[in-house]
Order: sequence, then structure tokens, then C-alpha cells
Amino acid sequence: MKNTLFITWIFLMLFTLASAFMAGSNFQYIALAILGLAYLKFIAVAFYFMELKKANSFWQASLVLFLLVFITIILMV
Repeated sequence: MKNTLFITWIFLMLFTLASAFMAGSNFQYIALAILGLAYLKFIAVAFYFMELKKANSFWQASLVLFLLVFITIILMV
């Protein structure tokens, strides 16, 4: 259990560094890439650190769907 949390924490740090480095580039779809990393970080925090993986599947699905709708709205604006 502790090893899984540590590996998740390492990935969160790597995603954060990747987002920071991508923010300074001139890549055309940078917003999509940064939002994708933010989506993965939010899912990792919710499922591993907030113990959502032990919750009812309704709450798991509603979190994922909410994030997809939220990111879609942000990209449309």
C-alpha cells in the first residue's frame, strides 16, 4: 500500500514538472496537453489519496464524467 502511494506521488511530481515545462513551449495544442495531465493528476489524487477506489462505482463514474464534461467546456471556451 505504501509503495503504491509513493509511486503515485512520484508520477504526480513528474506530471507537474512536465506541465511546467510545457507551459513555456510554443506547441499548438499545449492547452490540451496540460489539461490532460491535470485530468490524470486529479484522478490519481482522488483514487489513491482520497480512497475513491474503494467507493461505490456510481461515485467513481460520476467523478470521471464530471471531469470529462468540465475539461470539454474549458476547451470549448
